[in-house]
Amino acid sequence: MTIARVSLGDLVGASGVTVFRGVPYATASRFAPPKPAERWIGPRDATRHGPIAPQPPSRLRAAMGDFTRPQDEECLTLTIATPAVDDAKRAVMVFLHGGAYLSGAGSLDWYDGSVLAGDGDVVVVGVNYRLGALGFLHLPGIAEGNMGLQDMVAALRWVRDNIAAFGGDPARVTLMGQSAGAHAIMCLLTMWETRGLFERAILQSTPAALAPHSRAQARANADALCAALDARPEDLATIPAARIVAAQMQVAREVGRFADVTPPFLPVFDSMSDASAFVQAAAGEAASRNISLIIGTTREEMHAFFAADPAMNPPDPGAMAARFAELSGSADAAALYRRRRLGATDMDVLGDLMTDHVFLFPSLALADAATDAGAEVWVYEFRWAPAGSKFKACHCIELPFVFGSFPAWADAAMLTGGDRAEMVALSAAMRGAWSEFAESGDPHSPGLLWPPYLRASRQTMCFDRVLGIAGDPSGAVWRGGVEG
Repeated sequence: MTIARVSLGDLVGASGVTVFRGVPYATASRFAPPKPAERWIGPRDATRHGPIAPQPPSRLRAAMGDFTRPQDEECLTLTIATPAVDDAKRAVMVFLHGGAYLSGAGSLDWYDGSVLAGDGDVVVVGVNYRLGALGFLHLPGIAEGNMGLQDMVAALRWVRDNIAAFGGDPARVTLMGQSAGAHAIMCLLTMWETRGLFERAILQSTPAALAPHSRAQARANADALCAALDARPEDLATIPAARIVAAQMQVAREVGRFADVTPPFLPVFDSMSDASAFVQAAAGEAASRNISLIIGTTREEMHAFFAADPAMNPPDPGAMAARFAELSGSADAAALYRRRRLGATDMDVLGDLMTDHVFLFPSLALADAATDAGAEVWVYEFRWAPAGSKFKACHCIELPFVFGSFPAWADAAMLTGGDRAEMVALSAAMRGAWSEFAESGDPHSPGLLWPPYLRASRQTMCFDRVLGIAGDPSGAVWRGGVEG
């Protein structure tokens, strides 16, 4: 056992690469802003995880595997992995999990930071935050919205004040997030409350096309939740969390569109309720705060959503044509997409369209805007996938490589059939780049030449069986003649 002394008391963690679990960073009543956690008396057992936020099953469990954990609204805890409890002042990596702001937890074994911390000599922190309507409902007089983002701010403040007790350097914090977690980073970049709380950011598979909700849109979805519950707004404070979770999924079905991944409850910012404004605001703040960025996507993000969905095998031809017309300007663009993927099914073609317009093109727009504003940016694409996998290089597939946590992903169908030696080597390369970026601000590491991103060349690191740089991934060369 190892003891860390923080401002609230002593924590007892598991030895080895020391892991402290269930560390409270804040408390919160329903729909209220988080408050600092209270002191405890005597040593606190930090060898076991606490509950996770109330949530439905993950919609990507067919690709990622599933998990079960106790759920409770009292869930605001951290998981901290450190090579040693000393005064080494290591770089710190704070991870915000994905899950469409509806599911997931930073304390899941998928995101165990032990390997990343031990090999990279960094401190890794996973954050649990409030989800769904309990974290992002906007209903004036009841819930002001963005409670989940406020949780993240509280977690970053706790890290600033306490991470030195775990061998970390509060002046060298890298905020890393995947999917909704990366989307949250874009939001956090624009909030005055986060100034000085992190100096670098890694954004993995950011759905940057999904702008935050306007107050009007958020209010409409809040009214839909009340209707689904057959409840008045003032009743929401006492309705059991499980009923709210079930009702929010009813709202998700009601507001959902064909081939769309937009969740019903998002951060709320009137000024950024347009995707272009969202990208520009995040990019401008990154530059003005001198925050360097890694931004990346996987090659077939949407296959995680589509490959196991009977409604997409095959998709409705009329709905597919309408989606192509809406996003690319012409239903005929499907032929261009089909031309570049040999033997493509309709699902493959639709998946490529949605990958481009939800993830790739807006992520590159963020990289362009941040570079233009003066920020240092590095861009990657994750292309590795097991031979013959129907999921291909899908959304979330890079996560076990970043954390080196393969045993926790034993049930992940997206990894089935992968060559173990390839996976181990690729994971080592990615962990080396991520930890070097946290350490020095540059992901260039021994054996991995990764130049900064420039708009003119769009040099992009490709993580695959062969590591290397590709150029201009957004235009005619890389996307088969389809304009971004």
